[in-house]
Amino acid sequence: MEPPLSAPHGIEISDITCDSFRVSWDILPYDIHRITHYFIDLNKKGGQKENKFKHRDVPTKLVAKAVALPMMVRGHWFLSPRTEYTLAVQTAIKRSDGEYTVSGWSETLSFCTGDYAMEQVRQLQVKAEGIAGRMLPLQVFYRNQTPEYFQYVREKWGSVMLPSLKDQSGSHGSPISGTLHGVFFSCNTEFNTGHPPNDSPYGRWRLTVPAGHLFHEGTNLYFADFYCMYSAYHYVVLVLSPQGSQGDVFCNKRLPLLDPQDNPFLTRGEKGGYWHAQDLILEVLFTDPVPLGLGQLAEISGHQLMSLSTANAKKDPSCKVCNISGGR
Repeated sequence: MEPPLSAPHGIEISDITCDSFRVSWDILPYDIHRITHYFIDLNKKGGQKENKFKHRDVPTKLVAKAVALPMMVRGHWFLSPRTEYTLAVQTAIKRSDGEYTVSGWSETLSFCTGDYAMEQVRQLQVKAEGIAGRMLPLQVFYRNQTPEYFQYVREKWGSVMLPSLKDQSGSHGSPISGTLHGVFFSCNTEFNTGHPPNDSPYGRWRLTVPAGHLFHEGTNLYFADFYCMYSAYHYVVLVLSPQGSQGDVFCNKRLPLLDPQDNPFLTRGEKGGYWHAQDLILEVLFTDPVPLGLGQLAEISGHQLMSLSTANAKKDPSCKVCNISGGR
């Protein structure tokens, strides 16, 4: 009778991305040549109760042939970005009767998947380009808020809108959510008038800033996100960062840089003139403070359409237009 397999120990998880990781552990020399398979149990942390095995010898999770460690794990569970998981492993010998002789379970480790890397953000960009539509002219960027917000800016911030932390709206793996500070602006215009819409989900007071004050040769334009909220509307988040600023350094490592004169989302002409995509709702995050004096503040005549608010909005994970294969 051969001695039982020893339980895996010294588990290490490395090279974590939004949809993959490597796992390794120590194996006793006597077991190395006997092991034929690995069993890996992976669960979202705080989710369903641990269910490694219905029976001790019937795997319910990944069964992989024994390979050299560390072992790459990806795609088997459609791993989600920015999500905490627990992991345990077990080794096995497949017998001639097709059943397995198994070791005990390893200790259980916890880890968290990462944000979208540049590769995944580019995939979102390609999908967004597919529905951007024709370009319409614009003259201003505008920010809608409540009168209380603008009063606070005057009294507490010296009439300068300070960048605030980007919320968790949009794609779950977006590298700017909860990490990048900025001031959000809109730029979409009405097809028939060429002016900003009269309605807004954020408030009935609007600051309009000439487009050239924010989008000029001294700023870089980045693509950041593409999402919808269980509706027909699709949103694209762009980032405008003054060149060399802290926001620009952050974005340069994480987001695709757009040609300001040749992209399907937001452009400026060599001799003036600005255009935006017709079939997307653009959200433009400017990463530096913006003085109220750069623009004009006035009350709009339309309604406050709260249903269009993107504050902490959750992306529809089933939408085939704006979801990608890397994570969810």
